[in-house]
Amino acid sequence: MPDLSQWLSERLAEVDRANLRRSLRVLDSPQQAVVKHQGRELINFSSNDYLGLATHAALKHAALAAIEKWGVGSGASRLISGTQSPHEKLEQELAAFKDTEAALAFSTGFAAAIGTIPAMVGDGDVVILDKLSHACLVDGARMSGAVIRVFPHNHLERLSDHLRWARAKFPNGNILVITESVFSMDGDRAPLREIVDLKNQFGAWLMLDEAHSIGVIGGQGRGAAFDEGVANQVDLHMGTLGKALGSSGGYICGSRKLIDWLINRARSFIFSTAPSASIASAASAALNVIQSDEGAVLRRVLWEHIVRIAPRAESAIVPLLIGDERDATQEAERIFAAGIWVPAVRFPTVPKGRARLRISVSAAHTSTQIDRLNACLASHHSRGC
Repeated sequence: MPDLSQWLSERLAEVDRANLRRSLRVLDSPQQAVVKHQGRELINFSSNDYLGLATHAALKHAALAAIEKWGVGSGASRLISGTQSPHEKLEQELAAFKDTEAALAFSTGFAAAIGTIPAMVGDGDVVILDKLSHACLVDGARMSGAVIRVFPHNHLERLSDHLRWARAKFPNGNILVITESVFSMDGDRAPLREIVDLKNQFGAWLMLDEAHSIGVIGGQGRGAAFDEGVANQVDLHMGTLGKALGSSGGYICGSRKLIDWLINRARSFIFSTAPSASIASAASAALNVIQSDEGAVLRRVLWEHIVRIAPRAESAIVPLLIGDERDATQEAERIFAAGIWVPAVRFPTVPKGRARLRISVSAAHTSTQIDRLNACLASHHSRGC
């Protein structure tokens, strides 16, 4: 049996041979449209800060004021003594924003998924997921102990087949359909109206992750479910506070009974120290911004930028498929050398042979920065920016 150091060296060598080694790039600046890395300024097309709120004055003021009043740490889990007024205020505002009876905030979006799914299904139940569902949704399904069925991406016929099988095989079981409204690596949208029709037909529940549509899509940035008129047919609304809302954390919105159940059964909520009041306050400020006239302007600017990069894009995520992992890494490095940060996304985030550059667009970008990106991408074959 090898010692730990030898075992790790061998495993890392395998990662290197597959061109899949990752490393951390440390920023020396705030998360903005232009960031600093090792003394260089880079136009940042890697961030999910779609509206540029991560450094917005209202969010910073709310966070600083909360630190002055509430301190830095919450000191305990939410069920012990870690729930403070800003947490309650944020959850009330999230519920109003999503037009649900109640909401529950989690420390991360990942925590929201892995706490909620096992609380809703288990042995004798079925989870049906889109093939491209985020890792947190997949892990939550695996942790639940329920039978898992996966349908090809946005393939409604296969979803229908899985639902029919699940209802016949487990007539008394819970069936939970899980998908995203906007998919994080492809940037496309789910056919929500058809999915809602199918889950209703077979008596299933629908959990919808709107991480990449909140703030970006729909009136007041309420998300794709509102945009398509099916929000009241979604049983569990999931989202994040760390992308367009510029803060951090995740949430579940739904009925009052659902939230009460999660408070008592979602282990990632029960056994985690509460997020700081400053984070909750910043998220509340972000909700105010995205529902304001300023938020409407930011969304308009964002979509103007998106259309200039990819006229048919369905979201602020624009993938440029490369295929080979080494080629994707080299292309990202070429663009990086030209002063533009567009990350290469490789396995296991995407399937092997489906590596791509993932462009994230923000309202904080300028027209000149969009032009520079387009010029660099247009030179893809000439290998020069």
